[in-house]
Amino acid sequence: MSRTILLIDMNSFFASVHQALDPSLKGKPVIVCGDPEKRHGIVLAASYEAKKHGVKTGMGNWEARKVLPRAVYIRPSYPDYFAFSNRIINILKNFSPLVEPFSIDEAFVDATGCEELFGSGESMARTIKAEIKTKADILCSVGVGPNKLLAKMAADMQKPDGLTVLTMTDVPARLWPLPLEKLFGIGSRTRIKLNRLNLWTIGDLARCDVNILKGRFGVIGQVLHLSANGVDYSPVDPNSLDEVKGIGHQLTLPRDYRGYDQIKVALLDLCELVSRRARLGGYAGKTISLSLTDPNRNGLSRSRTMDFHTDLTEDIFHTALQLLHLHWPPELPVRLVGVSITNLIKKSGEQLDLMGEKEKLRRLTKACDLIKNRYGESSLLRASTLTKEGIINVRQQIMGGAPTPLPPTTG
Repeated sequence: MSRTILLIDMNSFFASVHQALDPSLKGKPVIVCGDPEKRHGIVLAASYEAKKHGVKTGMGNWEARKVLPRAVYIRPSYPDYFAFSNRIINILKNFSPLVEPFSIDEAFVDATGCEELFGSGESMARTIKAEIKTKADILCSVGVGPNKLLAKMAADMQKPDGLTVLTMTDVPARLWPLPLEKLFGIGSRTRIKLNRLNLWTIGDLARCDVNILKGRFGVIGQVLHLSANGVDYSPVDPNSLDEVKGIGHQLTLPRDYRGYDQIKVALLDLCELVSRRARLGGYAGKTISLSLTDPNRNGLSRSRTMDFHTDLTEDIFHTALQLLHLHWPPELPVRLVGVSITNLIKKSGEQLDLMGEKEKLRRLTKACDLIKNRYGESSLLRASTLTKEGIINVRQQIMGGAPTPLPPTTG
């Protein structure tokens, strides 16, 4: 049975969200970067008005300011991005129950069988584009194809505000002449390895003997060969993000931290962020991992599995602190620190302790979560966070605070 798959790609998403929230920014070059007040950091997103002048994602902040000094520079606000992303996903669910978020600004829609309601894939794409423009005030590009691979390739062909249809018969003429790196799933390392086999275009890869590819890359070689020929059997899975394998945070410190007293303040803040995310998702974890990197980019990563599952900051911090003392010399400075929790389960109950200390801690944590849910993450902080070594405030400046109210839905 032939499928109809759509890939919806929001154009310059972060910058477009700011333009939707503040209509005075429309038509202006908007650049989202780490710290608009300083010249370090990188460009996270740029509106198409900025891209026309050569500003690119990943470009240094200082470099962007040289190219376009009069652009509007904005600090990122991830809560707003997540809110808009959720709104768009809900719009897509009005067209099909099979919607798979692919990233914060992309989603697949399996429209197979919905043609009687919304017309052809191309017709449906036009309707979706209009709905998103009306209800979220953002432009998107849509790719339509018989599978996820071709839908993704099609969406990348015309930006901004594009609509491209790719069929299997289009593959030789429209895909094969493209360089290898244009094929979805091929990164720079894979491209270099394929170049060593004298393969330079998608067509070269499609015509290559699949046994040669399997001998060089194993089963991945066969997948690459199928992709080059436009073949992809993967389904659109609405539950693809339901299973969380791990929750973690990693942050480059504003300066070198020296000694356990300084490092453990940053460590506690990261454990607070990780445990908070775990509780919001209804997860508890058993394996704690600690990552540390010195100023010369030499690092280590160590983990320890506890005897129980937890979502409490204190449990995660205690284990991470043990790893710190065991594996990191106190005289060695730290520039990057990361904490993660894996071996997750969905919480279904609580393990009681004999003296009731854990129960008291859980009640206190629940009360703190209720306050944060209502008044924002920075409404309640640990005292250590307010010291010069605290990093939650630094991270919230990067991530943004409470989301800005969305524009009212119209239509």
